[in-house]
Amino acid sequence: MAEPTRGPRAPRRALHALRHAAHRVDAATPASRDRAVDALRAMAILGVVLGHWLVTALVAQDGGLHTASPLQHMPWLAPVSWLFQTLAVFFLVGGQVAARGLASARARGDSYADWLRGRLTRLLRPVAALLTLWTVAGTALLLTGTPLATIHTLLKLALSPLWFLLVLAALTAVTPLVARLHPLWPLAVVLHVDLLRFGLHLGPSWLGWVNLAAGWLVPYTLGAARARGELRSRRSAWALLLGGTAATAALVGCAGYLASMVGVPGGAVSNLNPPTLAAVTFGLAQCGLALLLGDRLRRTPARPLAWAAVVLVNSSAMTVFLWHQTAMMAVTATGLLAGRLPGLHTAPDSPVWVAYRLAWLPLFGLALTVCRAAFRHHEQGPRRPRTRSSRVLHRHLPPRKSPHHA
Repeated sequence: MAEPTRGPRAPRRALHALRHAAHRVDAATPASRDRAVDALRAMAILGVVLGHWLVTALVAQDGGLHTASPLQHMPWLAPVSWLFQTLAVFFLVGGQVAARGLASARARGDSYADWLRGRLTRLLRPVAALLTLWTVAGTALLLTGTPLATIHTLLKLALSPLWFLLVLAALTAVTPLVARLHPLWPLAVVLHVDLLRFGLHLGPSWLGWVNLAAGWLVPYTLGAARARGELRSRRSAWALLLGGTAATAALVGCAGYLASMVGVPGGAVSNLNPPTLAAVTFGLAQCGLALLLGDRLRRTPARPLAWAAVVLVNSSAMTVFLWHQTAMMAVTATGLLAGRLPGLHTAPDSPVWVAYRLAWLPLFGLALTVCRAAFRHHEQGPRRPRTRSSRVLHRHLPPRKSPHHA
């Protein structure tokens, strides 16, 4: 007869094993690693993922799927975009890591080409799997008679994360040129572009796309300045937070900029596509808050379980970012087999839809976990660690070439 206490012991054993694994990851992490950088990267990635899942809807209508957003019908939900549009923090971390890595590479005598190849390989390696899968999926949908509008909707959502990677890759490539650039210079470019677009209504239609580089260059150069030892005082962080918040409030309240920091389907203007001055000043406020949280984040990941969660996200950050829209669409497509489900296929036009969408988030997360397990090796690449401690670390942390690379 089985022992009656075996059942209750199983969860305890699982929890003990989880804590033991977390302690091993914590012990294998070098003391010189800046854990705040990893924590901020994880928060930025998860913010983008949750934001997309909450404000992007695939509505089943007229035999096809089209995108919609609860922000179209419920503008009072705009603060959701303030919480989850965290791209500025990711560019801040990207600039800091790239500048540190380049300085370390030069100190070792490595060439710029070798450093850039290593950076871009990890950044862009996961893209091939995404493009391959959606090329096959798009072809299959086309051959089975799926409406072209639906195929366009799915491909646009699935491939939309690529713009972010392309911008980050471009900024990484020009790190030697922009590492010492003062953030006020790209900020001035954004200001003048918006003045021409919205204030004077002059210039060609493509002029706004200058901000795609200039806008994200602002937090990127802030990160590079941080790597040089600048912006270390709390006064600097508070200045960014308060100044960015005040500027954004003035632009939204007095200059007519949209309150939503993400694009809304059907809208004539988007704060994000391309970035506007309001999106950039909002990003400055986010960067200030991130810098203020730095010390606390260094202490929080020092707890093994919390640090293990941070490491888990960072070990496949690009995979999570690239595949989160596909995970959402996979759940949506599978749900169609059961009919038109609320919060999944219905119009996002009421608080009831929001409640249903929140209930679907765990299933989206499960689908993303499957995608991560299937495709993360494309990001991490082949590894052959020699020792047990290095095996634990290399399994979960991004590759590092120096004590200062994060």
